[in-house]
Amino acid sequence: MPLTVKGPRKPLTRYSISALSGLLPIVLGVVILHLQAERTLEQSTAQTAQEAVRQFDLMLDNTALAAQALLPLAGQPCDNAAQLALREQVTRRPFVRATTLSWQKNIYCSSLFGSNYQSPVNPEDYVDGRLWLMNGNPVTPDTALLVYRLVEGDQGAFASIDGYHLTNALRLISRYAHVVLQVGPNWLDADGKVQATAVPTFAVAHQHLASQRYQYSVNAGMPTGEVWRYMQARYPAMFSLVVFFGVLAGLLAHWLQKRASAPTHELRRALGANEFIPYFQPVVRGNTREWAGCEVLMRWQHPKEGLVRPDLFIPLAEDCGLIVPMTRALLRQTAAQLAPHADRFSPGFHIGVNITARHCLDLDLVEDCREFLAAFVPGQVTLVLELTERELIVPTDITRRLFDALHALGVMIAIDDFGTGHSSLGYLRNFNVDYLKIDQSFVAMIGADALSRHILDSIIELSGKLDLGIVAEGVETAEQCEYLAEQGVDFLQGYLFGRPLPCDEFIKSLASH
Repeated sequence: MPLTVKGPRKPLTRYSISALSGLLPIVLGVVILHLQAERTLEQSTAQTAQEAVRQFDLMLDNTALAAQALLPLAGQPCDNAAQLALREQVTRRPFVRATTLSWQKNIYCSSLFGSNYQSPVNPEDYVDGRLWLMNGNPVTPDTALLVYRLVEGDQGAFASIDGYHLTNALRLISRYAHVVLQVGPNWLDADGKVQATAVPTFAVAHQHLASQRYQYSVNAGMPTGEVWRYMQARYPAMFSLVVFFGVLAGLLAHWLQKRASAPTHELRRALGANEFIPYFQPVVRGNTREWAGCEVLMRWQHPKEGLVRPDLFIPLAEDCGLIVPMTRALLRQTAAQLAPHADRFSPGFHIGVNITARHCLDLDLVEDCREFLAAFVPGQVTLVLELTERELIVPTDITRRLFDALHALGVMIAIDDFGTGHSSLGYLRNFNVDYLKIDQSFVAMIGADALSRHILDSIIELSGKLDLGIVAEGVETAEQCEYLAEQGVDFLQGYLFGRPLPCDEFIKSLASH
């Protein structure tokens, strides 16, 4: 915002903001791509885990069917017919490597060794009495086997899946994710070795999924850094696009800062957003101290800077010609805010509004004042236009007609900051004014500077000789108030009686005065 106390930003600040504006889309783009990659990998590993469970369920379905077919033979002699039945299940059922029979927790008949293989069964080796992931047997040591056990009373039938099928499934289910098969405390990964240590936790997109039909689960995931590797492999075009938009955003931020550095642009934006609002400072009668009116002061309620001081934007608005529409908007807001409370005003309540040389170039001001007065009951308020002297008002036929039309409406004219501007005495000679407003710099020297007091006394005397009303601004002490009252000053204004307030607070204060 260019109209702050700090002034325009330094080049280093502008370039830093441009650089940050360019980096922000890049950083956000990379973060979004990273999140998208994480989400994609999580979906991928979730699908991998589901596919792994589906594959292992299918394998175990075959072993379960084999065990169910053989269970009635358990307890019968391990003759040729029984051995043939065992081998038939091995050949008929995919994934089934070997089948065995047990009686009273003792294996006595095998598809591999017939009746020559005897071994006790420990049910605790099996999860839920059904599944055991074991690290080989005497025939194939150090080779994974997944054994399915079906028991009914003393009868038992076993069917096992070779580790080759298990590791092959773990290896081929996904190109990117690592998959681990877990049965009880034991687990198996793609290297084919059964481990009894803690199941590994994957750094990226870890998924744990248990089978709904058998007592096992799978863990799927990816190692550290896989997200970035995935992004480099899949998103090169997106990276280029993110960098392009980052550079574009940086250039745009630089252009906007240069554009926003033009005060006129910021003032026009604020005017369109109705950010210029009225504040009201009371004006009291010199003899009774009763509130006789108020001066309307323009404030800028900036959305980021808060209230902006008038001296930071009023001169700028005058220079660029925006002071006229800003004053018009201020008059409309003032009428809208004060009219509902006008019944609380004393008759002829003075409402002072500042105008400048820009307002005196045409007769539009007359219509603005007519519209303002139409919001009130006739006689309720007196509109006082205060001529500021930052710019010289040149007397022309237009200005004379303007002031005549304003007086015809009942609008009064005051010279603001009398004695400090371009040509106060010339204004008295050329324009039909009603009030003089003594500048606060003279009031502040009461009791402190004899020369300023003499000037003040001369202004008061002059106003009396010209039959003009007089208002003293900047009254802050009781001493100043008493002195001005003794000199017959009509109206007083300053912090001693009240600071500029927004409408709601002003109306509340008015009730007690």
